[in-house]
Amino acid sequence: MEQQFPTEMVTLPSKGLLYPEGSPLKKGEIEMKYMTAREEDILTNQNLIKNGTVIDKLLQALIITPINYNDLLTGDKNAILIAARILGYGSEYEFQYNNETVEIDLTKVKDKPLDESLITENKNEFSFTLPASKVNITFKLLTHGDEVNIDNEIKGLKKINKQLSTDLSTRIKHLITSINGNYEKKVVREFVDTQLLARDSRALRKYINKVQPDVDLSYDYENDNGDIINIPIPIGVNFFWPDA
Repeated sequence: MEQQFPTEMVTLPSKGLLYPEGSPLKKGEIEMKYMTAREEDILTNQNLIKNGTVIDKLLQALIITPINYNDLLTGDKNAILIAARILGYGSEYEFQYNNETVEIDLTKVKDKPLDESLITENKNEFSFTLPASKVNITFKLLTHGDEVNIDNEIKGLKKINKQLSTDLSTRIKHLITSINGNYEKKVVREFVDTQLLARDSRALRKYINKVQPDVDLSYDYENDNGDIINIPIPIGVNFFWPDA
């Protein structure tokens, strides 16, 4: 008989609102198990570390709910990442900031405020008018599967031209779903390459950050001088390897 390990329910920042009916993610929470020695084997697998998939393999091993991992929104995946660290090594996390040691309690990491009025339930799509060009677009929030496709496309382009930097434009091509009601991918890609103004690109990214469900990976830190500084929580080498 297979050994049963304790599990916890993890609430997703999206509350499941952006997933279609029938998806297990629609419930807005998933079940995860506590980390065991088997999962630690994943964390020390040099091949997985080298190809950059070690964290994803770990999370897939810990998730009990039968989901399609590629469907996970990036913000929801971040919440699962935090939960995995807590279930594996506890909530205390130390890191260095300006040569000072900062210790935080990861259980105090909260979800970003979610404006549900901007969401069309069961649909991962948002409308936005670019402020400078006045072009009407729709865009989606990226999933893990989208991120994999973006990384593969960027790597392919760099093989053709190592000096070419296309990270931002490639990401935007995957974000935007339509231009003035036209959903053809060719139209979207041509628009990004030839017509998307830099200030419109910046405004779009700022709006996406506003509407995207996610965890707030920042911390109000009191330094040695008594000043309160809002700093980012680094997800570095010692996040899952406390003894590194």
